[in-house]
Amino acid sequence: MFKSMKTGVLAAILISSAIVANAQKKLTEGSLVYGIEYKIDAPGAPAENKIKFNGDISKMEIEAGPASIGVFMDLKGGTGLVLVDVPVAQMQKAAKLTKADVEEMNAKKPKLSEFKATGEKAVIAGYNAEKYTYKSDKDDAVMWLTTELELPLNMVTADFKDVKGTVIKYSDSKATITLKSVSDAKVGALSVTTIPSGYDEITYAELKAMQGGGE
Repeated sequence: MFKSMKTGVLAAILISSAIVANAQKKLTEGSLVYGIEYKIDAPGAPAENKIKFNGDISKMEIEAGPASIGVFMDLKGGTGLVLVDVPVAQMQKAAKLTKADVEEMNAKKPKLSEFKATGEKAVIAGYNAEKYTYKSDKDDAVMWLTTELELPLNMVTADFKDVKGTVIKYSDSKATITLKSVSDAKVGALSVTTIPSGYDEITYAELKAMQGGGE
């Protein structure tokens, strides 16, 4: 009996330690994959968002037809860098994003407010999370927040900087974004100022014009 009690106590200690370790998981460098389910017609839009992060700088990797696009953002400094690689056209373009460029992009995003906990719980990507409602401009929306994982803000979660915890799922009238996986493997230094060899530097305005987004 004493032996079984010791075994039970040991198991309880191990379980408690595992819970505490998970609750205190904090990453400053690694990779994330978010799944995207669209509620509107979005032909050609990616089914996943792949993010690498190191400190305040994150990189979103996008495959758009024949083009590979890397978007780097320094969320603390408010600047960024876009790299576009189209191997079939032998084209590599780089455009730095100034604070004014980033502010212009942010001004077009919906304004979020009225975050309210619902008490509903779920396990998402292995983390315990609680459901919240919030307003996205005039759109009613929901999100799931966990306190078991602490990550730097990235391009997917930057709009939720005012909430306490890490957003691992959110949904509005356009799409549902869900964290699918987390890796703590090192990604190395990320920079919004260093342009790789072989890339031609252009302005952000020129890049938008190339994509049909010019004025």
